Amino acid sequence: MNDLAWILWTVLGLILIIAEIFTPGFVLLWFGIGALAAAFTSIIGFGYVAQFVIFLLVSAALTAASRTIFARYFVREDDGSGIKTGVDALPGKVGTVVVASHGALNEGAVKVYGSVWTAYPVEGEAPLQAGERVVVERVQGASIYVRRLDALPEWRRAELTEGHKD
Repeated sequence: MNDLAWILWTVLGLILIIAEIFTPGFVLLWFGIGALAAAFTSIIGFGYVAQFVIFLLVSAALTAASRTIFARYFVREDDGSGIKTGVDALPGKVGTVVVASHGALNEGAVKVYGSVWTAYPVEGEAPLQAGERVVVERVQGASIYVRRLDALPEWRRAELTEGHKD
């Protein structure tokens, strides 16, 4: 059976590497490489215990190393440049209420830069009315919390509406 162990490890490694293509995470590749390392261990004559230990060590080391590399190089952090894009840029932007508030939570819809968002008035605000101009206070999940533009001081209103287009 020891003569065939390298074949089993190789097949397992290839299956795991191919399965990586169809999974959203990035883990199976490392276990596939670990299985290929165990196959090499089998080819050079080590026993089952050594093969299994090599499989575990290589897989665990590559998984740990990739987590460190991904966290360091691929996680977006605020670099202090002040340039915000996407959903990070929404707070402070002006939008128009397209669906008035309804229900116990005063849920409505607001159009900001061409996208319609589920919106709620911030605490202390009355329910939203269609056509009102609002400013985004914060984003929470897939919803925005807004305050009426006319509830802001004049200088702030002028600053927000200057050059604004929906």
